[in-house]
Amino acid sequence: MTTSSDNLRDAALHYHRTPSAGKIRVQATKPLSNQRDLALAYSPGVAEPCKEIEKNPLAAADYTSRSNLVGVVTNGTAVLGLGNIGALASKPVMEGKAILFKNFADVNAYDIEVNETDVDAFCDIVAALEPTFGGINLEDIKAPQCFEIEEKLRERMNIPVFHDDQHGTAIVSAAAVINGLKVVGKHIEDVKLVVSGAGAAAMACTNLLLDLGVDINNVLMLDSRGVIHSERENLDATKQKFARATTARTLEDAMLNCDVFLGVSQPNLVSVDMLKSMADKPLILAMSNPDPEVRPELVYEHRPDAVMATGRSDYPNQVNNVLCFPFLFRGALDVGATTINQAMKIACVNALAELAHSESNEIVASYYQNESMLFGAGYILPKPFDPRLITTIAPAVAQAAIDSGVATRPFEDIETYRASLEPLVYRTGNVMRPIFEKAQNITHKVLYTDGENERVLRAVQDVVDQSYARPVLLGDVQTIHTNIEKLGLRLQLNRDYEVIAPRGTTEEDRVKYACVLIENGTAHAALTGPGAKLHEQIGAIERCIGTTTGDDHMAVMHLLLLDTGTVFIADTSIHENPSAEELANITVLAAQEVRRFGMTPRVALLSHSSFGSHVTESSKKMARTKQLLAELAPELEVDGEMKGATALNATTREKSGKSTLSDNANLLIMPNLDAANITYTVLKSMANGISVGPILLGTDLPIHPITKTTTPRGIVNLTSLVTASVK
Repeated sequence: MTTSSDNLRDAALHYHRTPSAGKIRVQATKPLSNQRDLALAYSPGVAEPCKEIEKNPLAAADYTSRSNLVGVVTNGTAVLGLGNIGALASKPVMEGKAILFKNFADVNAYDIEVNETDVDAFCDIVAALEPTFGGINLEDIKAPQCFEIEEKLRERMNIPVFHDDQHGTAIVSAAAVINGLKVVGKHIEDVKLVVSGAGAAAMACTNLLLDLGVDINNVLMLDSRGVIHSERENLDATKQKFARATTARTLEDAMLNCDVFLGVSQPNLVSVDMLKSMADKPLILAMSNPDPEVRPELVYEHRPDAVMATGRSDYPNQVNNVLCFPFLFRGALDVGATTINQAMKIACVNALAELAHSESNEIVASYYQNESMLFGAGYILPKPFDPRLITTIAPAVAQAAIDSGVATRPFEDIETYRASLEPLVYRTGNVMRPIFEKAQNITHKVLYTDGENERVLRAVQDVVDQSYARPVLLGDVQTIHTNIEKLGLRLQLNRDYEVIAPRGTTEEDRVKYACVLIENGTAHAALTGPGAKLHEQIGAIERCIGTTTGDDHMAVMHLLLLDTGTVFIADTSIHENPSAEELANITVLAAQEVRRFGMTPRVALLSHSSFGSHVTESSKKMARTKQLLAELAPELEVDGEMKGATALNATTREKSGKSTLSDNANLLIMPNLDAANITYTVLKSMANGISVGPILLGTDLPIHPITKTTTPRGIVNLTSLVTASVK
């Protein structure tokens, strides 16, 4: 019989083995496609940054990847729950740590497994790596050697050294304690704390809680021999600090009237009787993994007044180090911190705790669809996939580094730094910035024809927070209010948004009413949908509003962000087989929109042919479009007809000898609907593409449709676009 553990084992081995062994690889960040690139990347050009760094070591941050590179270092002496399995066997864990750094905070990390258990020899090896890395994350090193290793390396190295097993656990558990105490209404300086465990993590957790206000006289710590008390002999220095004058000797003794239990030890230590002996409304952090010190089911049954957290992902309130270390290092690296000090750790704790009070983000909601994310007993910590962790924690840590004097590259404005992190949350952040800046603090009213839709409401919260528009929602007031409460949003009627009852039930009815409201000044712009199909919305808009000139050249454009750059594609939705005249008009409208993004349009008229190499009706149409554009928009940089590779590859253009484009095209005009839509959807699916749109071109009023797949962030993007286009 196959068990779930067998399935997990097979799946884990398959995951690590295929399609290639391991979880990380090195990827180039600069082109190396011709002789000049080679001369710049290596000899002789590479000598120039070498000389600059020799003159000023801080210049390494400008010319190398060091300032965004962390070494994940271990000797494999305390790996997960597996114990001392050695350096080589620990490598999958260290690679896993590296992939978390990259995926959550875009910090490059490389794993270093050191086959050395002598403390001084290990420190010599790691310290010698300082020129390579911007920071060191120590991992899975047994106690008490881990304390000594971290202390010695912090003294010897002028970059952040962070033992995550200690301090990452401490930071996340401290945030859980802060928020858990808020839920139960207790003050940190008054609580009685019991700590089960006296290893690296337990010590770090307890010391950080002391810094946050816990009274050391209210702390009882237990190791494998029981309570650490003042009459015990042969205690090392780290344990002597917590030796209390007490008659308590066992965990059962210690748990009497305990307010906070912090477990970093062994599974199933806490009995039902112990639970019942705790104080009213206790906070229980049972972090032994995979089996906690007490099963949540026991707590829920016998202490329903408790707030419970574990280290497991299948229960609420997971104390997970990934909530901390990627973003802590992100902030430290970005200001060139020489260490990670206590002020930075406390800043991380407070930022993490505060984020749990925010309404859920749409990305988080998509990962955790059946879980409540309203602050309370079941939600005292953010979720690991909350994208706001980086824009919340990294700035707080960076500011603490600056304020405490350990930053070598301090920034002047925290909000500018926070904005620079937005593309790590939303890849559209950089390209949308000119639109956001134009839309911000403009009080135009934007009408949403489906104001009851949950995606629309999530977007409206962000629109209000960022001051991109004044939302007007078509819908039923009570339904809108109910959905706002369900989503945990902060929106308030009349303060943040207005509601107007819709006229009619069809999409066309709502579009017609939106037109009336724009024309009479009740709203300045509108977003239709997402209840109807895109072609239905466009048809209704066309019938109700019309085009800017009266000609039939309304079109749809999509912006697509790829790993290789940004491209705009038109027409992706309307014209099945546009004429040369229609394509010329579409190109002019699309180019105007590209300029609104702060970009200079470089237009490629795409075909299966390049400059007459294969003459067909389609290629002749695209060549004719170029001729028309020479008359309609002589200032526009446009070339074609050409193949896609010619438009997007400098080497191919050079070989053709015919292209006049100054750089890769950023606006691709397709010969027909099939070509445009297939190209757009394939690139989005296969080339890691993120889209903005549909952007409706050629309407007589500022209006855009929302599709059934548009995310709340996409609706925010469209809101700022339509707001910025109001005349």
